[in-house]
This record gives sequence, structure tokens and C-alpha cells, in this order.
Amino acid sequence: MARIIGSPLRYIQGNHEINNIAKDVKDWGTKYLFLVDKIVFNKCVPLIKASFKKQYAKAQLVFEEFHGECTMKECKRVAAIAKKSGCDCLVSVGGGKGCDTAKVAAGLNGMHLVVFSTAASTDAPCSHSSIIYKENGEFDQYFYSPIPGNGGKSPDVVIVDCNIIAEAPARLLACGLGDALSTFFEARSCHKTEERNVTEWKAQQSLTGYALAELCYNAIMDDGEKAMVACELNVSTKALENVIEANTYLSTIGFESGGLGAAHSIQDALGIIPEVHKNFHGEKVAFGTISHLVLENASKEELKKVIKFCYNVGLPITFNDLHIGNVTDKQLMEVAKKATGPGVPMGNMPFKVTPEDVFAAMKVADAMGKAYKAKRERKNDVIVPYTCR
Repeated sequence: MARIIGSPLRYIQGNHEINNIAKDVKDWGTKYLFLVDKIVFNKCVPLIKASFKKQYAKAQLVFEEFHGECTMKECKRVAAIAKKSGCDCLVSVGGGKGCDTAKVAAGLNGMHLVVFSTAASTDAPCSHSSIIYKENGEFDQYFYSPIPGNGGKSPDVVIVDCNIIAEAPARLLACGLGDALSTFFEARSCHKTEERNVTEWKAQQSLTGYALAELCYNAIMDDGEKAMVACELNVSTKALENVIEANTYLSTIGFESGGLGAAHSIQDALGIIPEVHKNFHGEKVAFGTISHLVLENASKEELKKVIKFCYNVGLPITFNDLHIGNVTDKQLMEVAKKATGPGVPMGNMPFKVTPEDVFAAMKVADAMGKAYKAKRERKNDVIVPYTCR
């Protein structure tokens, strides 16, 4: 079986990098469609225009506001705008859902794709797959854009501005930490069974993918809490830069080339409970990771380390944190059934997993989270009152 590594062609990360965006993308088009998240539109568009006026004045620019959810309807809408306007490069400016929409739209049109990320909240920017949601916000599918002879559309360029991310809500950085947290543990499960990775060819896990997954875990454990402090203060530090790279790049190569497992299966399945939609992707993945470790019967030391980390950076460790404090056993069993259904990453685990196993793991994860919280509160031992908590 072949070993295949999925990655963008170029990754650029730096302070105030938005001022260089025209120089960074000038090799990839002459007419650009910018798909911009509403929340950053007024802030980023003037800076983008200024960069092009100075560095690539002959380029043509078209700006379109992203409608907020990565549905297939939205992907096709953006693809149609790009085709009608005659653009040859699509640039996503914003978060993970806009980025995923741009990947599908660019793939449908066979266009060049640039991702300018304004939040380190997911590992979507460097990925070639997209998470498609239904109109009601429920998870629909993982999607690989149909590009003849090329499989899914990896970005040509990924650009990250550390200062813009430092100014974003700290909760978004924590979400990225939650997504990145799962990378090593899921790759480790796939490594044990030599299960296939997340490239569209379903190839064998590579040494590079596994090594970067482990590096991702070490980086967020070393610098995650320090990065959260920097983000709360809206400043860019070395710790924040390291975490941005881990959340955005290392996590992507780690999961795409290393594989997924129980953490993402549980994240996807939790979406059938409407109240869970109040949480971001990485927040659900964090709880899924704790459940993943319970399923594996991980050591007490490893579980405690992960739960402590989640608590300290403001990630969910209980059902109540996920806004489902009153969830019933019947609802949890429905989640467990969906998490073990056909074609989900749960099948990559190194042992057979039943709905009853997942049900039990989630219950235990919640109980352990409650116990840890109670202990910390008795000791009045709270590190930093993050705004995302």
C-alpha cells in the first residue's frame, strides 16, 4: 500500500502578513475572488486592497461575503460567482467554515486556492477535505472536491497573520487546541493497526504524518496555556506563534497523513443533539478525545494530563460544558450508534467498538471531568479566568 502525504504547496506564517498578501499570492492568478467572513470584512478588505495597490496593482479583485455555514448550497453559490466573474484564483479570508467552502468551490471550478486564516480555531486551512453541514447545522459529510486527476483540492498557499489571530477571541484559539489535541491520539490508534489515512486515496500512514502528529501534541502541551494568555492580551508571542503553527499546520498533516479515530467520530455524532450546536468543532473534539482515551483504557496519568490541559485552556470536559447537562441516556445511545455507524473513523480503532462502548466512554469522561472540576474548585485552584470559560 502506498504512503501518501497531503499538504498545501506553501505555508506562510508571520506578524502583519496581511500587508504582504499580494506578494504572497501573485504567482497564482490575475483575477481573484476573495470570500471573506462577515466578522473580518471591514478590517481585512482595506488592508488587502492596500497590499495589492502597492505590490500587484494590475490584478483584478472581486470581494464576496461568506454566508456563514459550509453547506453544499453555499459551496455551489460561491463556485457559480467565481465562474461567472472569470476569476482564476479563489482566496478564503476568515475561519474554518469559509475555508472549507472555498476548497469545495475552487475544486468544482478547477481554480487555484489560497487560504488566509484569521483564526487558529481548526486545522481546516491546510486540509484538502471539507466538513459539509446540513442547513440545520447538523454534520452532513466529509467532502473531497472532484478535480480530475488530482483528488481533493489542497490549498496552493496558506497564509497566517499572527497579529490578526492574537486579536481574535481567545475562545477560537482554544477551539484550535481542542482540534489539535486529538491529532496524536487518533494517529496513534491508526498506527497500531496500520489503518488508512484521510487522503482521498486512503493510503497507509506515513512516518512523517505520525511524527508531526506527535510534534503537534508536544507543542500544544508546552505552549498552549502561555499562548492563551497572549491571546487574552491580544499580543503575539513565541508561544502563540508555536501554537498557531501546531493548530493550523502540524495538526492538519498529522490527521490527514496519520488518520482519524474515535474523537472525531464522537464529535460528528454529537451534532444530532441540537444544543451541541452552541459549541465549535474543536470544543466537541476535545470531549471526544477524552472519550477516545477512555475507550483505549489509557493510563491514569495520560487521562489526567489531558483533562487538566482542557480545563486550563477552557475546553469542555463535562456534558454541562457542552450545553447538554440534562442529556438523557437515550440521547447518548443515539449518539453512540451514530459514532459507530458505517464509514466513520471509529472503524480505525485498534479494536472493535460497539455503541455500548461509546456510551460508557462518554459517561465516564463526563464523570471524570466533574470530579476534576470539583477538586479544582475545592482548592480554589484556577489558573487564568479565560473569557471562553
